[in-house]
Amino acid sequence: MNELLSSAGSRDRICQALEHPAAPWLLLATLPQFGLRRREAAMAATAQLTDLLAMNAATLKAVGLHPETITGIRAWQDKDTSHPALMEVVEALIGCQRHGIHIVTWADVDYPEALRHIHDAPLVLYTLGNHALLGRDQIGIVGSRHATRPGLDHARRFAAELSRRELLVTSGLALGVDGAAHAGALDAGFPTIAVIGCGLDQIYPRKHHKLGQRVIEHGVLVSEYSPGTPARAAHFPQRNRIISGLSRGVLVVEAGLKSGSLITARLALEQGREVLAIPGSVHSPVARGCHHLIKQGARLVETVDDVLEELGAWWSPQTGEADPGREPGTPDLSRLGQREIAVFEALGYDPVSTDALGSATGLAADQLMQSLLLLELEGLASSAPGGYLRIA
Repeated sequence: MNELLSSAGSRDRICQALEHPAAPWLLLATLPQFGLRRREAAMAATAQLTDLLAMNAATLKAVGLHPETITGIRAWQDKDTSHPALMEVVEALIGCQRHGIHIVTWADVDYPEALRHIHDAPLVLYTLGNHALLGRDQIGIVGSRHATRPGLDHARRFAAELSRRELLVTSGLALGVDGAAHAGALDAGFPTIAVIGCGLDQIYPRKHHKLGQRVIEHGVLVSEYSPGTPARAAHFPQRNRIISGLSRGVLVVEAGLKSGSLITARLALEQGREVLAIPGSVHSPVARGCHHLIKQGARLVETVDDVLEELGAWWSPQTGEADPGREPGTPDLSRLGQREIAVFEALGYDPVSTDALGSATGLAADQLMQSLLLLELEGLASSAPGGYLRIA
């Protein structure tokens, strides 16, 4: 981008900024009164949406555009730099230059093909990081912001293993399951995609600023909102359609009945994606959304192989990693002693108190706690309100 943008104050410099290849698409994305219905009508009447920007007022009216939209297009044609839509385009370009943000437009060859075919696909994507990753096969992993410890463990483990199977993990950088999924992929040495509901210059939530930086360094951060746009509640359902649109399927780890993750699942179904859900305890409020999805036909997921099977024969697990003598999904207890195995077998998927575990195993309190600690370190058990439960 031309360095003159950094001090764009004169009309000539602003006009020069508007020569940027992405500028027409930025304008189309910000024109007033140019929502999905009018955009679809315009697309049906033109070979390329940017053709609108060369049409006269009478033709634009015949296409069915709103008078405010026509005024914005006329301002573009006249290079009327006082028009708010044009100034918004220039501000977006300046912000992208300042923060090193890459713009992917609908016309670009690296616009993700999976996303291109959804209803209400964004005309513009802003990216920080390796935008070439957008074309990779992806699995969306979403869930509750108030996830339980087992839910967070599930998100990390599924993200790590699905990444090893060459599926790129995509999520929304939110607290809870989203953040755990990103961290699981990154900690295992794989990239991840985070789609956020604000400008890329202000990572949200702030608690995930460091995680967002890791995503930028090893994956890609994505938004349809220009630099400087703050996070707003209405942005997150919009953000969700991009997560599902980029993905082959969406795995819901934990979700309440009113969770935003159910919005993502509904959007995924509308987009023809697979929806998968991990069941939980019948006593857990963050499992009820997953149980609802399963009742509605989502695939019940216990193992990574369940995910790969549901996504179809096009995806085959890598060979040579599993123990052929062990049933798929059965935890590997080969590294445990007899005492730990006994404790593990006494655990259930609902919390079991230490008193009940002591009675079931006959172990003294100090021996029991040592065994539970080892099981936690092995990723086989977790503490929870009311005791301990197995997570494998």
